[in-house]
Amino acid sequence: MRESCRMFSSPVGVAVGALLLTDLRHIEPVHGDAAAGAKKAAVCFACHGATGVSVAPTFPRLAGQRADYLYRRLVSFKRADPKDPYYSASPMTPNVAHLSDTDMRDLATYFSSQTPPATAAAGAAPGKGEALYLAGDPARGIPPCQGCHGAEAGGPSISTGQYAAYPSLRGQYAPYLIARLTSFHKNLPHDTTNDFIMGGVAQTLDDESIQAIAAWLSSLTPRRVLCGCMQFRRNMRRTTPLSCEVEFFNREDRQCKS
Repeated sequence: MRESCRMFSSPVGVAVGALLLTDLRHIEPVHGDAAAGAKKAAVCFACHGATGVSVAPTFPRLAGQRADYLYRRLVSFKRADPKDPYYSASPMTPNVAHLSDTDMRDLATYFSSQTPPATAAAGAAPGKGEALYLAGDPARGIPPCQGCHGAEAGGPSISTGQYAAYPSLRGQYAPYLIARLTSFHKNLPHDTTNDFIMGGVAQTLDDESIQAIAAWLSSLTPRRVLCGCMQFRRNMRRTTPLSCEVEFFNREDRQCKS
């Protein structure tokens, strides 16, 4: 196993003010067995669907989502304090109680490997949501969402360290996105360094801005997120000589397939 389980069994913490946060800044890529995950996912289908498309818009679409993000979310639910105001209210918390670390890696890899079907949401006209996502609003202290989630809302082009755990937002259900941004606005959850970043960002957004961003993101056609090395391959081809690319990917392709 390439990634140490320290982040799960003995989380590395970093103090921020009075908070002790799980430090995701130097995490290793998540690897799992998609076939094994498929056999373990039956309990997930009730809410998230057999194809990774949830049965209700209050539950997130999982098909094609980044495995690193899905794994980190499962770990957070697994480790949550039973009295935590965010996690204690979620139906996910009891569902992950008996999952092992291997189970969570396999499930994350399985849902990440699924090809997301097109969203039924109507395409949103360019407007406030798109503008805030791409450019933010400096006058109000709102940073552009694309800085962390990518210009096409498929996640950042950097896919190492904490960036690997930044989710794709394309085609995600608006009600779910609104609920998550509203929770972040209230500084919930607040157990990882990535949560700390999102809490600060969401507190710059009012309800109208949250709804506009969510509506625009939900109108986008979902795409399966490439694994880290394949996404990096796409970027390298634009700027890197072929000889360098071949040398790099002779090594990295073996990691993709493992």
